[in-house]
Amino acid sequence: MTKMRLGVIDYIDSAHYLPGHGKCGRVHGHTYKIEVLVEGEVRESGMVIDFYDLKKGIKETLEEYDHTLLNEILEFPSSEHLCQHIHSRLLERFGFPLQVKVWEGEGKWCEMDNFSE
Repeated sequence: MTKMRLGVIDYIDSAHYLPGHGKCGRVHGHTYKIEVLVEGEVRESGMVIDFYDLKKGIKETLEEYDHTLLNEILEFPSSEHLCQHIHSRLLERFGFPLQVKVWEGEGKWCEMDNFSE
């Protein structure tokens, strides 16, 4: 069997504030770039997963965060907590080892994966 990784990029627009933080303690927004990489065996179909199904599942998962105040979902909505939350939701949905990379605007990102588990 051949193992491969497939990637999809999507975007969400969300507002948040970081309780107790000076500048970021005020409500503000970001366009987040969300990169998702899944890893799996190439099946008899010739695919790890159909890109259509992967993109649809990611978009449906990200709807929870898009155009919302992230503080209503996460107690402390830092990029790290957002990344961890999205990773958990996508892992539940797909079951594949995966990586989530969350870009907070331009030039700032964090990532989480479970490839080595």
